[in-house]
Amino acid sequence: MKKIFALLMLSGFSVFGQFQNKDGNRIGISGGISQTSLFTSNFSAKPESGFAGGLSVRGNYYNDWSMIYGMQFFSNNFSLEADYNQRVKYNFQGVKVRLLFSYNVVEDHVSVDFGPQVQINGKLHISGTDEEKQLSGTVLKAKDIIDVSPASGQIYLGASGGGKVIRALVFYEYGFTNFFNKLNKDDDLLAKNGNRNFKGTLGTINAQIIFNL
Repeated sequence: MKKIFALLMLSGFSVFGQFQNKDGNRIGISGGISQTSLFTSNFSAKPESGFAGGLSVRGNYYNDWSMIYGMQFFSNNFSLEADYNQRVKYNFQGVKVRLLFSYNVVEDHVSVDFGPQVQINGKLHISGTDEEKQLSGTVLKAKDIIDVSPASGQIYLGASGGGKVIRALVFYEYGFTNFFNKLNKDDDLLAKNGNRNFKGTLGTINAQIIFNL
């Protein structure tokens, strides 16, 4: 995963350098709301709202195609069911680095964007009053699963529309790596989970506004 992250960074800087020699370049500042879903058979999960924002560079590439190099900081949430019909809300923060292809459906106004991104995750955070709650169907406490995998790979698919200066963005990010893989290295946690591997992937839908400089 570190190699993928480094490759995206290197590719992004290379693309950024190419953008400087082309017309139609845009540096954008974006921000908005998100809703994150955790797809797992280990727990009963519910989507929760969060937010994200960051910077991007868009530049002409070839004919109706552009490329986008971007970085966003995020604060996302999901919740898991605990005993006695309670729910524990988990928050995690980090940064995403993406390198996207963009097809300009209507030049300077409408585009479809897709490509890979790397998400760097911090540990999960929960309220102190939730730490000892037992997750439904397991003997795990809510605090037992906070040390998730620090990096994950994702696919980005989205669309943007508007003017040259202000545009609306709607995009979906789906993880293709195991968000809980680090937990599988702890034998005690596996035993508490009925000797079943922890498996989980993230899906996040975002709605943002981007201001192009």
